[in-house]
Amino acid sequence: MPRIPEEIIEQIAAANDIVEVVGSYVRLQRAGATYKGLCPFHTERTPSFTVNPQRQMYKCFGCQAGGSVIRFVMEFEHTDFLTAVRKLAQRANITIPEAEMSAEDYARAGLRSRLLAMHQEAAAFFHVQLMRAPTADGARDYLKKRGLSAEVAKSWKIGFAPDTWDGLHNHLQDHGFKPDELTASGLFSQKEDTKRLYDRFRGRIMFPICNDAGEVIAFSGRVLFAEQSPAKYVNSPETMLFIKGAVLFGLHKSKRALLDKKQAIVCEGQIDTISAYEAGVQNVIAPQGTAFTPRQAKILKRYVEEVALCFDADAAGEKAAERSMPHLLGESLIVRCIEMPPGEDPDSLIRNSGPDAFGQRVRDARDFFEFQIARYTSKPEFATPRGKVAATRKIAEFVSYIPDAVTREAVLNNAAMRLRVEPAQLRALLKKPEELRRADDEPVVDVKPIEPIKLDHTQQLLAQLGLRHAVARAWLQSRGWQRMLDDGTPGAALLVKILEAEIRPDEPASLAAWQGELSREEEAAVSTALAAELPSDGKECAEDCWFELERRDIQRRISEQTAQSRQPGLSLEEHGAIHQRLMGLKRELAALPPRRRPVGD
Repeated sequence: MPRIPEEIIEQIAAANDIVEVVGSYVRLQRAGATYKGLCPFHTERTPSFTVNPQRQMYKCFGCQAGGSVIRFVMEFEHTDFLTAVRKLAQRANITIPEAEMSAEDYARAGLRSRLLAMHQEAAAFFHVQLMRAPTADGARDYLKKRGLSAEVAKSWKIGFAPDTWDGLHNHLQDHGFKPDELTASGLFSQKEDTKRLYDRFRGRIMFPICNDAGEVIAFSGRVLFAEQSPAKYVNSPETMLFIKGAVLFGLHKSKRALLDKKQAIVCEGQIDTISAYEAGVQNVIAPQGTAFTPRQAKILKRYVEEVALCFDADAAGEKAAERSMPHLLGESLIVRCIEMPPGEDPDSLIRNSGPDAFGQRVRDARDFFEFQIARYTSKPEFATPRGKVAATRKIAEFVSYIPDAVTREAVLNNAAMRLRVEPAQLRALLKKPEELRRADDEPVVDVKPIEPIKLDHTQQLLAQLGLRHAVARAWLQSRGWQRMLDDGTPGAALLVKILEAEIRPDEPASLAAWQGELSREEEAAVSTALAAELPSDGKECAEDCWFELERRDIQRRISEQTAQSRQPGLSLEEHGAIHQRLMGLKRELAALPPRRRPVGD
């Protein structure tokens, strides 16, 4: 099967600095010569995740995940090696020769590229309609009333879908997009009887939905007047570009502000998000829908420590906040609730009272548990035994979602005091982890530690030297290492791969290209070897390790011959032959140089 040449993979790895790439997903802080942060692959409160810019590798000493920039993208994006390489190539504006891909890979990459181009063209079409078409007068008036200028519309690529059945369809056909591409895009619906495609979005203000790289991957269309349609918003269906529960609106613009503020302000809709961002409150995003999904909560955890919910102060908004809690609390995020004036949302408050008024509401946001307890205790039914029990059970359920035991206990004690119940009573109502999961949910905490290939001390030193010391590596390759390492263990097999690999020791790009051939477990072991301190006397260390392997090999053969000599029914000749072999092995053992360092297990 055709593959991407190793030199191109090296070029891609070299062009993507691991600190910049990881830093776009995880908040990192400098710690001497490295960077540290909370591991994105398991839940933790104390950072054990490190990124080494000199060696261009990451390593978590909690779950043992580790590897190159390519492995990071594979693990974080849950994708395969080729997809991760292509994503990094696109990030660095490097073109991968089409001939080097398999037919299947090329077809998939080609379709994805065509769909991205189609969405870009659709966004341009909708935007031109908004800015120039006479039929978009109502849309322009609506946006003007909402305080969204032409400059804002251009910045966010806001558009208008004409109220026709085939305006976009004809436009995209004229630009060379094929029927199968149009069908796969999610931009069209299909008549059941004729299978004919027609525009999904008609007579709506169009808000492009972008991925974190700023590429348009879907749309959300809003009606101008509520009486026009029972559906206020129509969104793109899920496609190969767009998974609704894995995208946050506005993230491509706000992620730097999220990292700086360490707080995400969560609005309900696109207009609220855009208005807040353009007014200078830029750490804002919106979910696709009202409540958070587990994947969206995990995405936010990459950027922030705290989430401030700004959902409408009605029953629907309260329900949305409650549905978000399992996932936000399950990611150890601090959650606050922003209380808006009656009848106001972020957009209207900014327009009527200015950005500072909204900023003050954000600063005054109350802790989620404090807010909820105040809401429950203010209701008349809380004065009744049934009402108090119901409120206590609900608060206990929320407390149950906190994964950290210390935090959970502190919140529980404070909630018990506010609810005027004994902590033991509230603790008895906590749900068990298995009771918190619904069939359609991901686990509250998804900790899947990697079990790296186990290397003993000698193997670990050999792995380091083989990966990072050119002289020691060349000396090892001159020996009969295949036979010496052929003991059937995973550690020995990994050492064979290291010594067989066509790499340039201690060159991160070369190592990254080769590491793509390894399993997660193998690369985790390699990352440990790369992270360790390299012995200063590499050649001597390689010799000592090699002689230790020879010593083990001879001792193993001595044990085999000794066991064979104890077999019943052997003739004198057979005993003599075994004795001769044993004497020869013992002479070989005695002839080995003495140990100069502790290189044993």
